[in-house]
Parts: sequence; C-alpha cells; structure tokens
Amino acid sequence: MGSGAASQLSEAMNRLWEKFLPQMHERVGTLQSAAARLASGSALSTDEQNKAGADAHKLAGVLGTFGLNEGTELAREAEGLYGGALDPEPETAARLTAIAEQLRAIIAGRR
Repeated sequence: MGSGAASQLSEAMNRLWEKFLPQMHERVGTLQSAAARLASGSALSTDEQNKAGADAHKLAGVLGTFGLNEGTELAREAEGLYGGALDPEPETAARLTAIAEQLRAIIAGRR
C-alpha cells in the first residue's frame, strides 16, 4: 500500500473512530454503572446484566477493529463475567470496576 493510500486509510479510520466514540463512551458507562451497582451490594436485573454483557461484546468488536487488542481482551472478560451466573463477591465487582476504568482509559488514550 502506498503512503497516499495508507494516509487515506488512516484518515478514514480516524473518522470512523470519531463517529463511534459517543457509543463507546455510552457502553463503557453502562459497564461502570453495572459494576457500581454490584459494588454497592445491589443485584443486577436480568435485563441490566444482559445489557452490560451486550455492551461489553460490542466494545470488544469495535476496539479490535481499531487494533486496541488489550481493550478487546478486557471487554471479552467483562462479557464473560456478565454472561454467566454473576458472582456476588466483592472481588467480582472490583474486577468489573477495574475493567470499565481500563476501557475508558484505553479509549481516551487512542490517538
């Protein structure tokens, strides 16, 4: 690929990133809210748990598209945790909180 084509591809990817950035922030917000509820000792409804899992799944895909493999792995971990019988232990809530914070940082750090 020539440098002109590479530059055009890079510009197109940057435009896509900007287009999807609000959705990514919203999805990380869903993960943060769900983790905060769990950390407070509240259970998630089935719908809340399903939404968090679905948003984690979507984040895994979009972050992978942009080459943010660490973000993809973290989002997949969250998806797995939300997709199963959610462990009510404080360690699970702490891990989900940490994942959401790391995802937010990865998204903010993309240049």
